[in-house]
Amino acid sequence: MKDATTIFKRHPKNPLLHVKDFPGIAQLYNPSPVKMGDETILLVSVVEHAATKGYGRDVGQTRIARSRDGINFVLEDKNFIDVQQEGMPWDLYHHFIDNRVTKIDDTYYIITPAMVKGYDSPVGMLGKTKDFKTYERIDIITAPKNRGASLFPEKINGKYYKLDRPGGGDGSNGDIWISESPDLIHWGGFKPVISAGYRFWNVQKIGPTPPIKTDKGWLDIIHGVYSPAGGTYYYLGAILLDLDEPWKVIGKTNSYILGPQEPYERHGNCDNTVFACGAIADYDKDEIRLYYGACDNYICLATGSLSELVQACIDEI
Repeated sequence: MKDATTIFKRHPKNPLLHVKDFPGIAQLYNPSPVKMGDETILLVSVVEHAATKGYGRDVGQTRIARSRDGINFVLEDKNFIDVQQEGMPWDLYHHFIDNRVTKIDDTYYIITPAMVKGYDSPVGMLGKTKDFKTYERIDIITAPKNRGASLFPEKINGKYYKLDRPGGGDGSNGDIWISESPDLIHWGGFKPVISAGYRFWNVQKIGPTPPIKTDKGWLDIIHGVYSPAGGTYYYLGAILLDLDEPWKVIGKTNSYILGPQEPYERHGNCDNTVFACGAIADYDKDEIRLYYGACDNYICLATGSLSELVQACIDEI
């Protein structure tokens, strides 16, 4: 294997969800996937044509799509995380998209990069659920700007950890940092992990997703942004972090693992974009299921070997 671009295969039924199949929805994108029992659940970013709440262009909400086979999904009509108006400061928070979901013990924790009307943002809003029927908002756990904060699925040496992505969508560079906490609310011990620009496909920005534990390290799917003369492109890659000292990068894919190639990945509301907010590892099958958004129009799936991806990070191919 000369590079890691051959590990993942796109599902023949792609796109699994298409914005045109949902009247009233203008954009549909960037799922955060989890397994709950025999269900595959995606937290899907949705922008409605005629939203009655929100501010300007920031009218994104989060809905749930459910599937028994991981292929055929039913998107719910009701918003799971949406604009909430319950007094200061919560009525300022809006545009709830690009969630990162992590299961810790019996609870699914969700970090949502929320915009704040009139203030520098986004910030990471922590919430939780046990059934994906009810949602409990907990607190804001990042300072602005921070987009894409992602929790590790267990404590490491007695502490919770999360990967941070300081910076918003304003064109500034985005790098990955790490922080630690005793209780998921109060965070400190900030350390840099990896900066954008180690390869051409992530020269502007990189961002994390919830890490996946393997016997060789914490595997993390990342996105990278590249803006050549022809426009901006979003790619996906992977890094491997030390199990005990997760701020240490012990491997990475030099090549991207998925790039905008198919027509549904090249043209839409946001051209030339593949973007993931997480992945599902099936250890028994040695499979990683990468659900991703394409062009803010579609939800897609690519699958590959979990062990091959880890080894690609170690070999830096």
